[in-house]
Amino acid sequence: MNNHNIAALTTQFPHVADLIALNETTWFNPATTTVAEALPHVGLTTQDVEEAHARLNRFAPFLAQAFPETAATGGIIESELVAIPAMQARLKREYGQHIAGTLLLKKDSHLPISGSIKARGGIYEVLTHAEKLALDAGLLTREEDYSRLLLPSFRQFFNRYSIAVGSTGNLGLSIGIISARLGFKVTVHMSADAREWKKAKLRSHGVTVIEYQQDYGVAVEQGRKAAESDPDCFFIDDENSRTLFLGYAVAGQRLKAQFEQQGRVVDRHHPLFVYLPCGVGGGPGGVAFGLKLAFGEHVHCLFAEPTHSPCMLLGICTGLHEGISVQDIGIDNITAADGLAVGRASGFVGRSMQRLLDGLYTLDDQSLYDMLSWLAQEEDLRLEPSALAGMAGPQRVCSATAYLQMHGFTAAQLGQATHLVWATGGGMVPEDEMARYLAKGR
Repeated sequence: MNNHNIAALTTQFPHVADLIALNETTWFNPATTTVAEALPHVGLTTQDVEEAHARLNRFAPFLAQAFPETAATGGIIESELVAIPAMQARLKREYGQHIAGTLLLKKDSHLPISGSIKARGGIYEVLTHAEKLALDAGLLTREEDYSRLLLPSFRQFFNRYSIAVGSTGNLGLSIGIISARLGFKVTVHMSADAREWKKAKLRSHGVTVIEYQQDYGVAVEQGRKAAESDPDCFFIDDENSRTLFLGYAVAGQRLKAQFEQQGRVVDRHHPLFVYLPCGVGGGPGGVAFGLKLAFGEHVHCLFAEPTHSPCMLLGICTGLHEGISVQDIGIDNITAADGLAVGRASGFVGRSMQRLLDGLYTLDDQSLYDMLSWLAQEEDLRLEPSALAGMAGPQRVCSATAYLQMHGFTAAQLGQATHLVWATGGGMVPEDEMARYLAKGR
């Protein structure tokens, strides 16, 4: 983009000037619509999500044996839902903003196998691919006990095939661990700024890690090119994969069940606000889609991004989607939130979800570090910086008079609202690295 185009953009979309200045920015979507109106634009249905549920249930016996940490849940990869009242009080003290209602944390940070939200989509896509290969080869039927996949004969079979993915860290971790366990040869293409411990963990599982000095986008492109030259290599595309998206979408119905178990109500009088950290968009997009299917008009989803990587906000608010990157407007895409360090958003997710999102906001790295240390102090919970992006959401929503008026929220509704921060990673961060994060908080 040239300067003339940037000038035109900032005139047409004033929020772009705030993004360029690296100001913390909140953008509420003027084009949100009903689920019924928006769903045709997604191109996926309730039935697609139900099929994803069924596939994960078929694989549950395999997962329960392959990863003993999932045995307690019968091989279902799911996370806790916990109230964080001390953190709610701390946010009020720090920001001087009352947060009406109840504040909850969804601990995808501590999901089994890979300790991040990517355990949902990444693992699901690999399982889908493995199932197809085994069914097509006549080695498996859908009615069989899938723990058979642990037999040496299956490992030998899968070892004929390889899997490749481009990742900033957590997706590569999830895909690498599950693929290696099944027997696939795996290559993860990573940007150099991805965390060293994630690269080391992958290598310890026998995964090939290839590093690139450039950002996430280059790692993805190189991964895609390498896969194209090998007919037995399956490339997992975080930007465009419907399968990944469905793996995340399963979270919606499961969260609804968790709410019912805890006696939490979501309806017109008890709105639910969900805050999701966003990188390229597949994870938060899929989860938000699943939540909309589960709770309809009563759930309000917002995406959160670092000030240095606001790719989805930029793409959706301008309507340019993947046609513009943060680098095009002079932003460096360098952030402590390595899982969110993406310069160009998924066009598939942007177009699918632009009518279903209430808004997007950005926050700077220092805010992430501050909230990381507050959460550790108040609730004894430790997350990685990118996972704290959602924590600024309740304050942004509760202080946004125009947004609250636009949706007609009353004081009574807000007093009975639930604010859910989706914690996307951090459960496997080494202690020395976590100590460095905590030291940066104020």
